[in-house]
Amino acid sequence: QVQLVESGGGLVQTGGSLRLSCAASGRTYQITTLAWFRLAPGKEREFVGSITWRTRTADVANSVKGRFTISRDNARDNAESTVYLHMSGLKPEDTAVYYCAVDVHAPRIPSDDKFYDYWGQGTQVTVSS
Repeated sequence: QVQLVESGGGLVQTGGSLRLSCAASGRTYQITTLAWFRLAPGKEREFVGSITWRTRTADVANSVKGRFTISRDNARDNAESTVYLHMSGLKPEDTAVYYCAVDVHAPRIPSDDKFYDYWGQGTQVTVSS
């Protein structure tokens, strides 16, 4: 199993920045992709971005491109490791609970949440206008 713990959420004003962390532990050597999703009240879960575990290739959704980036620390692929979601230029519409999730199979469609095997508990981000 893989355990995921998010942190870093909070209340920020429009235009502000936050950095979310997703700490992965357990069988991290199984991870192929780690993604961030968000869930806002009354909306469907939305893909934010993802990073491939070994090559650290990251991509983000068009809705956040230019404002959000994803990175992973320098830990070994089979060690505990943290992935970051760097958010800047925050808008009220970014308000949501943010979740990280991992896929432990061969890389699949990163934006499809049904392919993810393990999820964190989520962290709330609130952007005030």
